[in-house]
Amino acid sequence: MKRISVLLVEDHTVVREGLRALLTVENDIEVVGEARNGREAVRLVEKLLPVVVIMDIAMPMLNGVEATRQILKDVPATKVLILSAHSEDEYVEQVIAAGAAGYLIKQTAANILVKAIREAHRGHTFFSPSISKRLSDLQENSMGRRSRPRKGATRLTSREVEVLQLIAEGMANKETAAQLGISIKTVEKHRQHLMSKLGIHDTAGLTRYAISAGIIETGGPITIE
Repeated sequence: MKRISVLLVEDHTVVREGLRALLTVENDIEVVGEARNGREAVRLVEKLLPVVVIMDIAMPMLNGVEATRQILKDVPATKVLILSAHSEDEYVEQVIAAGAAGYLIKQTAANILVKAIREAHRGHTFFSPSISKRLSDLQENSMGRRSRPRKGATRLTSREVEVLQLIAEGMANKETAAQLGISIKTVEKHRQHLMSKLGIHDTAGLTRYAISAGIIETGGPITIE
């Protein structure tokens, strides 16, 4: 029997080790790799082609929402399951929009996580029971909202989100350029566009926005085009 290949994406080593230990005892599941941030996850998915990715949201370098979007764009056959301590509706909405196959909170029982992996492998979606109920209520109250930007949300491109996260994490233009494989001049241009779009005039302001938008910490929604 061919086992379900799984990639673990989590910036806390202890949590990754715990997940690996939990899944190793399952005869039909194989952990084929581990990533410490979203950018590493994107590279490993392209290399290892796992069936399922277990993805945290709040991570350095590239957050789980944007990593999910990039993974599913590059390797659409992969299924991404979010496993996060964040359970706010805004996060759930963002990862669903990015194409995730499910959302589990970290307090989830081990058997629920294993079940979610198997369901994702079968092509089904899976959510923690508490999130599933809230999602059902949310969908009933927001029919048609996905077709238009949410009030108060700022529309940024995928690249702008990447640059914004690295700026907010304290990286200089040279470091950001190296991480993204672009020129310093291009980074500077993205920084200028971000400030113009957001009406912000300094790095501290960009950092505060990244926090409030949930890019590096818990906060409100951001719409990505």
